Amino acid sequence: MTLKILAIGDSTSNIYLMKKFAKNIEIHLIDFPKKGVDKTTTGKDGIEFFDSLLISKQVEKIKKIKGQYDLCIALPWAGARIAYLAGINYVMPFVGNDITTPPFSKENKNYNYFEKRFYKKILDRATACIAPMDEYFIPLKKYRKDAIRLDRMFVDTEIFNEKIEPMKIQKEKFTFLSAQRFGLEKGIEKIWKAIELCKTDFEVLQVQWFIEDTTVREFSKLNKINQKLINEKPKKIRFIPLIKRDELGKYFVGVDAVMGQMRSGVMGGIEREAAFCKKPVICFADPKKLSIIDGEKIIPPFLPQSNDPQEIAKIIDMVVESKQFRENLAAKEYEYIKKLSDPELVSKDWENILVSVLKNNK
Repeated sequence: MTLKILAIGDSTSNIYLMKKFAKNIEIHLIDFPKKGVDKTTTGKDGIEFFDSLLISKQVEKIKKIKGQYDLCIALPWAGARIAYLAGINYVMPFVGNDITTPPFSKENKNYNYFEKRFYKKILDRATACIAPMDEYFIPLKKYRKDAIRLDRMFVDTEIFNEKIEPMKIQKEKFTFLSAQRFGLEKGIEKIWKAIELCKTDFEVLQVQWFIEDTTVREFSKLNKINQKLINEKPKKIRFIPLIKRDELGKYFVGVDAVMGQMRSGVMGGIEREAAFCKKPVICFADPKKLSIIDGEKIIPPFLPQSNDPQEIAKIIDMVVESKQFRENLAAKEYEYIKKLSDPELVSKDWENILVSVLKNNK
């Protein structure tokens, strides 16, 4: 049985990788156009774009084609808004502040009373809601008692693996790559403090990737914080231009180790992708935030298990000093991430969920 799925929303998400790797799921992905796009275009990999920025036109488009598909996956919140207004069955997958600070929450000051009611209806109307790990599943469970937990998340193993040709990087000493977005939400200030405490000699290549998707007021505040961090950066930090996604795996293979986030206690895309390249990844993994894989609770093997700068510095020095330590760490991280993010395994989980949802919602 091949499921025909209409996906609305972010073309860089898990849904794009499902479209790429899933064997029994046929996905037609429609993304939102950027300003200036005035006609329907189909880009690489068959991703279509709405031919208008008007919500009414986008809803009209979905109504015309909805009969061709079994189910819709709508990426919060813009995609779900279109699916809701079009009156179709839609599944909402959540990651990040889409659910930790949803539009209808009291803490969210960017929406008025009527907008909050509207977005709450969108969540309530969803055919199913899915979220990974405690970080996002617990907040979702507050609003949807029938929430589905799915910890497995895709990694594009075609561009993230240890066999690809490494990027030639100019380096004179042990070199880390920090490809994560720069800012407090990634624990950059803790990394700065830890580096100052380190006894070993190394260099960290930090990509120039800053927050852009926020309000003017918030951006102004964050920009000041980021500028302060930049001014206080340790001498071991060297900024490099933003890396193209299809070249990122080459950079992971080309450096000695990867510096991940030190704030949330869970792994993001950067950490998962680097681990698939069999590189040691330093990333704060809260031992209380377990992964559930095939019904088994697993403590992710990433280190450190504390984001105290002294603990971070200790792990950094051990990775730099000991080849055996970093090889063992990389091996454990790879085995874990292979169970979590292998495209074939993720595809099977999604297929099982979608078949179950479809049976109950024709």
